[in-house]
Amino acid sequence: MDTEAIARLLGGIVAAIVLVAAVVFGPIGQGGKPAKEVQTIEAPKAAVPAAPAVRGPVVREVPQ
Repeated sequence: MDTEAIARLLGGIVAAIVLVAAVVFGPIGQGGKPAKEVQTIEAPKAAVPAAPAVRGPVVREVPQ
């Protein structure tokens, strides 16, 4: 066997391992698993706006 034949053999083995790993660990369809239930998230209801906070006195003129 020359080096080209050995490289071809090792390349085939590596490709087969990669394909098997992709099938085992990859997301190919449902794979016999039941479908996941989709959870719907409802938006929170708008709260009644609170009255504005009471402010202190407003100084309109500053004596000099």
